[in-house]
Amino acid sequence: MAGHSAWKNIKRRKAAVDAKRGKIWSKVSRAIIVAAQRGGGDIKFNASLRLAVDEAKAVNMPRDTIEKAIKKGTGEGSTERFEATRYEAFGPGGTAILIDLLIANANRTAAEIRTILDKNGGKMGVPGSVAFGFTQQGVILIPTSSGSEDAVMEVALQADADDVSSDGEYVQVTCKPADFEKLRAALEGAKFALESAEITYSPQSTVALDVDASKELLELIDAIEDHDDVQKVFHNAEIADDVE
Repeated sequence: MAGHSAWKNIKRRKAAVDAKRGKIWSKVSRAIIVAAQRGGGDIKFNASLRLAVDEAKAVNMPRDTIEKAIKKGTGEGSTERFEATRYEAFGPGGTAILIDLLIANANRTAAEIRTILDKNGGKMGVPGSVAFGFTQQGVILIPTSSGSEDAVMEVALQADADDVSSDGEYVQVTCKPADFEKLRAALEGAKFALESAEITYSPQSTVALDVDASKELLELIDAIEDHDDVQKVFHNAEIADDVE
């Protein structure tokens, strides 16, 4: 199922956190600052802030660090302003890549990302060249040890989930972004353990890569994600199993 790919992506992200904890904390801190700047510092009334705080907790950011980031966003101790932007690119094997960023200097960041792509087998695309092939949706993964597919489905469909599927290890629940908070609250209220819960961009179709192209793509993504301004990277590749 598609959820298996989602879980593989999450495992890679967790491995990256272990290897680059300081950089990851800096990125999620920036996301918290921007969310608080836009919608205020109360997660009860700011869904974007809650998502950012949840991601910070997922990478074990200390509570006081999270609180400091929220205060910066609401104007206490910082005048930093970041702009949300997205780049579209192509990777090895004709793969499509979406890059979400929070930037302070658009010209500098664009040049740096372009250089990273050029050096690692990628190519910058024009706006609209890639995004049409992705759908924004909420994706929630629940270990089957916490709830069977049928049990999760009973709760999820009542909370306007679009789809529920399982690969035996995880149950994946998808929904429209507007229904994400309601769906997550319903699943948490039913006492299911959520392995992950995020609003993401899922490819409408995928490109299967061989081992060499898979390694090349993963090296490219690692290089992109290492840039301080990059928040998230989405792609439409099916990574070869031998690369896992």
